[in-house]
Amino acid sequence: MESALQTYRDAARKGDRDRLVLEHLDYVRHVVGKLISELPDGVDLENLEAAGVLGLVEAAAHFDASRGVAFTTFAYIRIRGAVLDELRRNSPLSQQMAQRWSRIREVTHEDEGSSTPEAIAQRTGLSVDEVEECLQAVRLLHPDTWQDELHGGISTDSNADDALDREERKQVLADAIESLPERQRLVITLYYAEDLRLKEIGAVLDMTESGVSRLLARAELQLRQIVRDKLD
Repeated sequence: MESALQTYRDAARKGDRDRLVLEHLDYVRHVVGKLISELPDGVDLENLEAAGVLGLVEAAAHFDASRGVAFTTFAYIRIRGAVLDELRRNSPLSQQMAQRWSRIREVTHEDEGSSTPEAIAQRTGLSVDEVEECLQAVRLLHPDTWQDELHGGISTDSNADDALDREERKQVLADAIESLPERQRLVITLYYAEDLRLKEIGAVLDMTESGVSRLLARAELQLRQIVRDKLD
């Protein structure tokens, strides 16, 4: 009898997982679609969507509805992570871009001064355009762990200390966002909290997609430094 019940429970769980996957295939396309305008030329969109589906399947297998978190919130980071992993495998940073990023990281870690692209350009010898192009590439291919918090991600660890640490990180991040200039704060909110695409944000702010992408990179650079300084 117990064996039969276990078989039934396993089948029910598998049915729930399959239902979640089938019901959220369009959500994978939404996540990939949000990245499309930032992708390098020649990227295979079908491969990215296939990777996103694998992330969706993983999310469905580990989802626990009793935690009170929406499935899309839980699944977003796994889908996006799988897509970015596939993108990194096929479109790594060029050697030149990697060298620029290494220099930018060096000066922002060793210097407590301003982290605006203009200030970084002055300290690295790069042009402002070169700094911003590098930031645009890196924000997509090498996102920071705190960006998961912006997407509403949750820890799967129930340890109380970890939960407290996460609450502290969330508060630091919220305070950091409030300290940004108004336009940067708005683009962060629209992109992460409202889940708008760059084109949609551009319509709101009367900017080109490229301009929005650069503004987002500037805002994330500021957040990176503020969060790092607060948590160090």
